[in-house]
Amino acid sequence: MSATRSIRRELVVRLSVGMLVAIAVAAIATYLRARDEANDIFDYQLKQMSASLTGVPLAGAPPGSTLGADALVVQVWDRNGVQVYLSQPQQVLPRDASPGFNTVRTGADTWRVYSAVAGGQLIQVAQQMSVRRELAASMALRTILPILAVVPFLALLVWFGIARGLAPLERVAVAVGERSPRALRPLTEVGLPIEVVPLVHALNELLARLDRALGAQRTFIADAAHELRTPLTAVHLQVQLAERATTDAERTAALEELRAGLDRATRLVEQLLTLAREEEGVSERPFAPVNLTELARHVLAEHAAIAHARGVDLGMGETQAGSGDAIIDGDRDGLRAMVSNLIDNAVRHTPTGGRVDVIVARGANGAVLAISDSGPGIAASERDRVFDRFYRVSGGGAAGSPGSGLGLAIVKRVAERHKATIALGPGLPGAAGEGLGVTVQFPAQAPGLDPDRVGQAAS
Repeated sequence: MSATRSIRRELVVRLSVGMLVAIAVAAIATYLRARDEANDIFDYQLKQMSASLTGVPLAGAPPGSTLGADALVVQVWDRNGVQVYLSQPQQVLPRDASPGFNTVRTGADTWRVYSAVAGGQLIQVAQQMSVRRELAASMALRTILPILAVVPFLALLVWFGIARGLAPLERVAVAVGERSPRALRPLTEVGLPIEVVPLVHALNELLARLDRALGAQRTFIADAAHELRTPLTAVHLQVQLAERATTDAERTAALEELRAGLDRATRLVEQLLTLAREEEGVSERPFAPVNLTELARHVLAEHAAIAHARGVDLGMGETQAGSGDAIIDGDRDGLRAMVSNLIDNAVRHTPTGGRVDVIVARGANGAVLAISDSGPGIAASERDRVFDRFYRVSGGGAAGSPGSGLGLAIVKRVAERHKATIALGPGLPGAAGEGLGVTVQFPAQAPGLDPDRVGQAAS
């Protein structure tokens, strides 16, 4: 189980650590800078002290005199090498030092020494390096101390600044918590920082999609309940008729009607389930290569017996564009449901002696599925509405084959998932009318779709 993360805590910790690191770096840089400046000042002091002692008569330091540890040590030798002056007898420094500045070590002490030859004398002025370091540390501390004093106030300022900056997110969270499935109004984007606006905009789009999905679901449930009530009521009446039958003939007729009613109810439930699976956000099956030609042949074979029983000539027509099988990237189950509903609708609405042709073609613009029948067709004024749920064409359909009004709704939904377009037009002219032709145009597939990959999908 992962630990709960807090943006506020992380920001405070990161900014506080960053400030402390910056202060530490500033302190080190200040100390180094102060040390360099102290060295420059003290070197200049040593040089000036040496110049001021040139040609001045000196006497030795009184016996027993002791100066502070931070005092300068001055030594003077004449031209004969005799030491004529030593300011601190207790300090022992090297005599032979090259002219100019040098850093020498005597015992546990390190000295900065300046040597100059003037007026026949060798003058040395020395100072302990520890004095310089102490001065540099004191200067750096005096500079950094005020900054350290305001660190707690900076931390509080950071805390309140972050809290104020995150307040819009908290308001958005509260507003989202107030939404419910029956109240999915959009979140306000007024007064929000520009960094939060994209998040709120995405949430509003999600709420809008969810509202549409819930509305469609409520409508679907209401329509499904209404549509199921009729066949279930009919089945109930047919059962009562079978119970009241006094002869075998009446009982047989009632049972046949009962069987037909159960078949219609079963088909309606199957179509409702198929349509529910194809709803947006429900069907998440990944796409894979599908041999649309082989799929159409399999579905056609499944409907061959029904077509033969109705006296309808059902078959595959000749390919009019391209050659070879049509391979597309899609959901095999959804495509099977689409082809099955198109063929079933065509067979059901084609009168005895009619004809239904299924054509699958492969062209430069993508695969095409075309199903034409010699039924009564659909009037141009109704072609836009036949894709609505539970919409039935007035006066349409073959005798004894009432539809549920869901077949073309399923076809439309599957086509939308596959980015395909559907066109309705005249079909095969016959005694019943001009017929109906349904053409589904699939988009061109990306280059490199290997037909060999569809072996298992087409089986």
